[in-house]
Amino acid sequence: MPILVMKFGGTSVANLDRIARASKRVAREVANGYDVIVIVSAMAGKTNELVGWVNETSHLYDAREYDAVVSSGEQVTAGLMALRLQEMDIPARSWQGWQVPVKTTGVHSAARIEEIPSDNIKAKFGEGMRVAVVAGFQGIADDGRITTLGRGGSDTTAVAFAAAFDAERCDIYTDVDGVYTTDPRISDKARKLDKIAFEEMLELASLGAKVLQTRSVELAMRYKVKLRVLSSFEEYDPEAGTLVCDEEDIVESNVVSGVAYSRDEAKMTLISVADRPGIASAIFSPLAEAGVNVDMIVQNISEEGRTDMTFSCPVDQVARAQKAMTDAKDAGDINFHDIVADQDVAKVSIVGIGMRSQAGIAAKMFEVLSNEGVNIKVITTSEIKISVLIDRKYMELAVQALHDAFELEKA
Repeated sequence: MPILVMKFGGTSVANLDRIARASKRVAREVANGYDVIVIVSAMAGKTNELVGWVNETSHLYDAREYDAVVSSGEQVTAGLMALRLQEMDIPARSWQGWQVPVKTTGVHSAARIEEIPSDNIKAKFGEGMRVAVVAGFQGIADDGRITTLGRGGSDTTAVAFAAAFDAERCDIYTDVDGVYTTDPRISDKARKLDKIAFEEMLELASLGAKVLQTRSVELAMRYKVKLRVLSSFEEYDPEAGTLVCDEEDIVESNVVSGVAYSRDEAKMTLISVADRPGIASAIFSPLAEAGVNVDMIVQNISEEGRTDMTFSCPVDQVARAQKAMTDAKDAGDINFHDIVADQDVAKVSIVGIGMRSQAGIAAKMFEVLSNEGVNIKVITTSEIKISVLIDRKYMELAVQALHDAFELEKA
């Protein structure tokens, strides 16, 4: 039988009633002729509770035991859903990551999936099992220890299973009914997209849209897994949600598909850096070693052998970045007069595969922001994306203005 992968997020399995509701959706797909692999998250709030218990028990905790604790939430959900399906006379059983096994790297709390052998689950399908309920977010390292994949890891688990089992599709059930042109909480003109290209979704996910985890979209794009994002709270509709697919599967799309934003950004500037060959490496290598996620980078024109270097990073990494730069200066690796952090900025981006073939998109974006009195601090571009750093107080205004200017409410 064809295989379908269905993933249910924490809000979709938050209590027994919602697990029962999700189980009915699974039963419907079994009735449609699929063998189903269900990937489940922990019940909403449970992972945070488990993390809190770990932190309360040990501030300098063993990462291996952290994974053992926080992975237990998914195990509970998997068992409860398997029981519910059995009560509905559907042959189902739960699977933990080590039972599949989901083989991962040994980087605890941030492991990456290396291999998912399909033999065990396929053998059970051959024996009459119709649903495998798999605990998402977890796997097993070479040394036999439980690992976890990081926040949003159940999305990655689902896509990886869809690739490993050559599934017809991977349905991601969440608390929103699809991917929108922007956040509906900011613009009431936001429109749900019927389809979006992998590359566009990857950019939107990396730029702040929280519908899908970035790594899951990367995997889907690499292995050509068709993803469908849909709500577990809406009535059943076979055409519901947003399909994330190949660019070739989209007959025609707008030049700009969406406006994304990230509120928690900071702009950091090293003032009067000694300009010399290798200075960029001397700055950004210590930042990387300190775990600072640098995004936008701008270097001013050098004057008299000195230059300013500006970069953006998440606002909660500012202290880490400042320490890394100060330590590098004290060690004599770099020389600068001062480091200035602006923690009151936001990033706003437009994304669209149509930007590849149409000129003037950047000019239009900058004109729109200028007309609204929004000053641009930093600009970065790619083939299908333009991002700007602006004062945080103008973020919602910028998102609304760009959404209107590019007429994203129109299909």
